Amino acid sequence: MTGVALRRMDIECMDTGTPEQLLVCEYCDTVYRRCRLARGEVAECPRCQCELERYQWLNPAVLLALVLTALLLFVQANVWPIVTLGLSGQYNGVTLWGMIIALWREDAAVVAVITAATLFFFPLIKMLLLGWLLWFARLGVRAPGFARLMVLLHYVNPWTMSEVFVLGALVSIVKAHLYFEVVADPGIYAYAALTVLITLFSGVDLRDLWDMPELDAA
Repeated sequence: MTGVALRRMDIECMDTGTPEQLLVCEYCDTVYRRCRLARGEVAECPRCQCELERYQWLNPAVLLALVLTALLLFVQANVWPIVTLGLSGQYNGVTLWGMIIALWREDAAVVAVITAATLFFFPLIKMLLLGWLLWFARLGVRAPGFARLMVLLHYVNPWTMSEVFVLGALVSIVKAHLYFEVVADPGIYAYAALTVLITLFSGVDLRDLWDMPELDAA
């Protein structure tokens, strides 16, 4: 029998039980009997030292509320100006899409497309997918198209780069302040708050959603 380090807990390696009671290491395929975790506990595979499962303190209803909040922030971040530059009494505010269009017109099409994809389309797709999955999860069932949407979410997740944009924008504001009068507008604060929520979503383990029954069987 092999033990699973759980930060003060052990569970035995098992190959029998119902699917809901078993936990398979996705790296070495060792099968364990699932154990209820307490707050702060993490299950690790002793064979490959990879994380099996961690305590989830956010239930689907709370996550759905956070996703809806993130969507609201996303709209504000894309509508409100990000920064205003002033020179000789002339002020000009810029939004995300204003920046993307300017890049496109300046023959930086590749940069414009990457910016639009990683800061607008991929984050929007991620939040919509999460919202759809969690809407049904709060009812205790899987969403229609569950398996395909979970796979799509897995591939979209690494391409949401709002945190890179926020850090880059802050560095640019500091440097531009040497030549212009720079004012950080509400859009950049909305993006900063959105980054916190997206980072929170990235750390949530959604594998428990697979244990929910199919919608047709509900």
